[in-house]
Amino acid sequence: MTARGASKSRSPSNSAPDIPRLVPRSRPKSSPSPKEPAPETPPLPPPPALEGWKFVRPSRRILSQRDHDVFISSPTYILLTSFVFTLCDCVRDTPISSIKPADLDPAVTAILNVLDEADEVLKRCPPEDTGGSRFGNKAFRVFLERVEQAQESWHRKLSVTDSQAVQELSAYLLNAFGNGTRIDYGSGHELNFILWLLCLNRLSKLPQSTFPSLVLCVFTRYLRLMRSIQSTYYLEPAGSHGVWGLDDYQFLPFLFGAGQLYHHPFIRPKSIHQSMVLEEYSKDYLYLDQVSFVNSVKNVEGLRWHSPMLDDISASKNWAKIEGGMRKMFVKEVLGKLPVMQHFLFGSLIPAVEGMSTEEQAGVANEEEETEGGEIVVMKDGMKHVHNPSSWGDCCGIKVPSSVGAMQEMRKRMGVEGLRRVPFD
Repeated sequence: MTARGASKSRSPSNSAPDIPRLVPRSRPKSSPSPKEPAPETPPLPPPPALEGWKFVRPSRRILSQRDHDVFISSPTYILLTSFVFTLCDCVRDTPISSIKPADLDPAVTAILNVLDEADEVLKRCPPEDTGGSRFGNKAFRVFLERVEQAQESWHRKLSVTDSQAVQELSAYLLNAFGNGTRIDYGSGHELNFILWLLCLNRLSKLPQSTFPSLVLCVFTRYLRLMRSIQSTYYLEPAGSHGVWGLDDYQFLPFLFGAGQLYHHPFIRPKSIHQSMVLEEYSKDYLYLDQVSFVNSVKNVEGLRWHSPMLDDISASKNWAKIEGGMRKMFVKEVLGKLPVMQHFLFGSLIPAVEGMSTEEQAGVANEEEETEGGEIVVMKDGMKHVHNPSSWGDCCGIKVPSSVGAMQEMRKRMGVEGLRRVPFD
């Protein structure tokens, strides 16, 4: 018998077991988990009665995880979220052009004058020649010194004449321009500008009727000023990953801007990829304006490459979803992050909670006395921990050059205003 015949006559007991038929496994039926709703706007507390009020110099009080936990459940946390979200609510479906200069409150006009004067200070403090370096220019410290010297006269324009009150408010305004030790700028400094406005609101200088103009006139003027400062001194992003991958420097333009576009009849989230839409409408909408600026300072073309989070967000169905997501991000990624909030300043108008650490108790020098590297000692798990603010919380980051500086230096070398973009292969 042939070998083939022998294989055919093999007994069933010696044959290999049959492979069972593959049957698709059905997924267990389960109810979808409910999505976390966007944070609502708490009622804004009325300004305090200031008779006999004692102003204090603001200082850091979130120096441990325990301090941060106490802050999250404090009235100050509610005050801050209420102020920011109320500002957002006040500009819903409102373009910038709807605010007429003739209708501005005198206090708003005074703030705009202060920002104009800061712009003049910038022009009088040119950057040092650093041989093409894309890192922070030390002339920025001269600018901050001049700004500090102008604080009293600037606040006098706002009818804030008490020397202690000026000292308290000046801490927030000075920090709103960036950190002179590290020569950087980020969303924490942007938040300080909002805190300065909140202090003026607590002093009854900025009633709620001024809120739309605070966002659409004052905040937009502040953004233009900061872009000039970033371009002049190459401020490094405060955190090596930028603002959580959203933007190197800013966050609030996206929150306020999404509110502006909330029910827009034809501008959709995906419209940020259309250059004609950005060119036509960026002057009226903060979200589009910030996307346009981000595009202008990157040396590769396309949000997909240089701003993947903005690219992902553009797939959202509507602006309401984006605005809700920005509210969640503000609560979780700004107020909810210790590496960000350990720089938060508390005074009398934005008070700390009894029992929170002080800089003296924690053995932490104030920010003006930090070393040039910007190292900060904080308490973590009962032990002193050296935190490097140029990293992103895990303290293993490195200094990151300014994207604005990189673009500016390339333009200087090429001798033209424009720049041929280099695509990825």
